[in-house]
Amino acid sequence: MSQPIIAIVGRPNVGKSTLFNKLAGEKIAIVEDVPGVTRDRIYHEIEWRGRKCMLIDTGGIEPKADTPLLQHMRLQAEIAIETADVIIFMCDIRAGVTADDRDIANRLLRSRKPILLAVNKIDTIGAPPPEFYEFYELGFPDDPIALSSTHGNGTGDLLDAVWTYLPAEEEEEEPGEKIRVAVIGKPNAGKSSLVNRLLGEERLIVSDIPGTTRDAIDTQVENEYGSFTFIDTAGIRRQAKVEDRVEKFSVLRAKMAIDRADVCLLMIDASAGITEQDEKIAGIAHEAGRATVIVVNKWDLIDKDNTTVSAFTDKIRIALSYMTYAPILFISAKTGQRVNKLYELILKVARENRKRITTGQLNDLLSDAIARVQPPSDKGRRLKIYYMTQPSVAPPTFVVFCNDVSLFHFSYQRYLENQIREAYGFEGSPIKIVIHMRGEEAT
Repeated sequence: MSQPIIAIVGRPNVGKSTLFNKLAGEKIAIVEDVPGVTRDRIYHEIEWRGRKCMLIDTGGIEPKADTPLLQHMRLQAEIAIETADVIIFMCDIRAGVTADDRDIANRLLRSRKPILLAVNKIDTIGAPPPEFYEFYELGFPDDPIALSSTHGNGTGDLLDAVWTYLPAEEEEEEPGEKIRVAVIGKPNAGKSSLVNRLLGEERLIVSDIPGTTRDAIDTQVENEYGSFTFIDTAGIRRQAKVEDRVEKFSVLRAKMAIDRADVCLLMIDASAGITEQDEKIAGIAHEAGRATVIVVNKWDLIDKDNTTVSAFTDKIRIALSYMTYAPILFISAKTGQRVNKLYELILKVARENRKRITTGQLNDLLSDAIARVQPPSDKGRRLKIYYMTQPSVAPPTFVVFCNDVSLFHFSYQRYLENQIREAYGFEGSPIKIVIHMRGEEAT
């Protein structure tokens, strides 16, 4: 399910990054008493009253900016405004209402989005100073909120006000009812071409609906394989190379698409080879626990012999050593070569990601694994493993109870994971193993 987006905007040096760090619960944004320190948007997930949201910190807006840096900061903030569900507009009580504040307020009011005015640097407890009431002239429907981002005063009231404007939560679809597929990868890897090929071959599009990510279209498809929603994302580029306005938002959009997906199709450009950026994109899907198929596109452009496929496969397995579970398919979105095999792979990895093994079966496997390879010991103290259970799926999560967590070496965890995969597959799905001491609750 897509998370609502909250953007913090305002002039430079009004305390946006301090508030961002306070709400995030950790020091993420750089805080310096110099205008322009936060040049780009910074993202972090927060939770309030049981609802998770994506918080965006922005560089300061200077409406009449004429230097390239200030124009860049203004552009970043404008993109955040365009994509946000709720906007926190911060002003500085010490500076009072400035001409730039009025200019920014007029821009925000034209956006027709929920705006909450936070008047910062009110560090005393009690009734706000008389200067606070000047900010009513900015014309926002809701009363301004007195805030001290340094001390945290007023942040609860601010989040309560934000919460009232969050969009309604989407109803979770029943597992297996519809498979959501995020097509991810670098720019120009062929993501949109693949989606168009999949749709063009089947010609069974039910509808094109606006995606819950701001500038994507989710395409719903029903065919003989089942019901699917394809989420086509903009390509992710290295931060230093991202200059185009549309691509400024691609990383967050891809991350949020992955959060909404059941299966990720990781597109790799065969003509470019496996790159460091491919590794980073794959890592996002892996850490999110999503079932993944590695799709090597533009295979029609490669000169091939009997060793080409195996050599390219080896390169992928080395570069993505943490993702050896993911099947690899070599395709050409342009010609349609092997594209028809994708639906079956999507179904398979989605099923594997939601597969559940009974505790009895797992403990039979555990007994055999321990008999083959004894658990490690340290200074005469041996690891004892009592039992294993699977409390959750997507990703398949296994909890192992033992006598001492410190004795449970990573290599033995990897050994158990290999035993689980050998017995039960889980192709295309990451596996999470959690170690507890006996008596701790499995969650």
